[in-house]
Amino acid sequence: MKHIIGANSNAVSAQVQSVTVDEHGEGQRLDNFLMRHLKGVPKTHVYRIIRSGEVRVNKARASADTRLTSGDVLRLPPLRLSERAQDKAQAMATGIGSHAPARDFTVLYEDEVFLAINKPAGVAVHGGSGVSFGVIEQLRMARPQATFLELVHRLDRETSGVLLVAKKRSALKNLQDQFRQRETGKTYLALVLGLWPANKRVLDKPLHKYLLPASAADGSAGERRVKVVAKDDPDGMPSLTLVKVRASSPIAGSEPQASGYTLLEVALKTGRTHQIRVHLASEGYPIVGDDKYGDFERNKALARADCATPLKRMFLHAWRFACTHPASGERVELQAPLPEELTRFLAQVLPQAVHTAAQS
Repeated sequence: MKHIIGANSNAVSAQVQSVTVDEHGEGQRLDNFLMRHLKGVPKTHVYRIIRSGEVRVNKARASADTRLTSGDVLRLPPLRLSERAQDKAQAMATGIGSHAPARDFTVLYEDEVFLAINKPAGVAVHGGSGVSFGVIEQLRMARPQATFLELVHRLDRETSGVLLVAKKRSALKNLQDQFRQRETGKTYLALVLGLWPANKRVLDKPLHKYLLPASAADGSAGERRVKVVAKDDPDGMPSLTLVKVRASSPIAGSEPQASGYTLLEVALKTGRTHQIRVHLASEGYPIVGDDKYGDFERNKALARADCATPLKRMFLHAWRFACTHPASGERVELQAPLPEELTRFLAQVLPQAVHTAAQS
């Protein structure tokens, strides 16, 4: 069996295969290339068939760190999916299951090298950790003709807004380099509890990732969390968040600890996990609806059906994004409008902010 492997093909087969690496595999390590394309094959098995010499590159044995070139011919031994992986593949192929796998999202920008979508809240960017299908898997199912679709960056499952997907490996590398070198502009809109001080503009406390202990009573044991640590903490990662008040308003007669709402424009200068959520909460102003670092009692109250406009998600939206186009070198500026459910809630609690949230 001979074919060319593209980025989204599934090369698992019960027969010996001869596959040709396309331009998207250029420069990839052999192990990474195989793990990306042999969906459902355990990582340990991938390394075993490489070590045993069952995988050949241009008829020769190769090591896991061998760099591939477009046009290389790989020999793959017979491979079978596990029963669980077969079930998942069947669900993806037929659309059967609790999730509809094929889904195209609102496109904010698209050309031949990358696209930007407006990711809705509640959708993970990729499958894993109990999530069968994420944005990237659903996009691939919706665009079977696409030979390469890869996430450039990530957004939390609960966060909506601008998300970039590369359509060529060269664009993926270029855009990810821009992220690492802090050459992109990422601005979010966040609604927080309390009246944020207008002079508090720079948040630079180091952050540290950890796992919740096994004794966690709410079933969240083992989940990832982030906390602020001292500046001299050896485990702390430098983190920089810039904050600007767009609108705020007190709640008449409310308790002091929940004296109003503030709509913030938040710019990320580093890309740490949960950075905005933790930085804002550490200052005493948690994001409305944040189920990990927020005010849980207030979240429950605001989500109740008896509220005029219930809010059942976190009010954090990746609003604007700017980068240098990986092919033309021109500056690209994107904006995702505030989702309807957030606009409705904002109109209820901070009506003067609705217009300003729509402005660029």
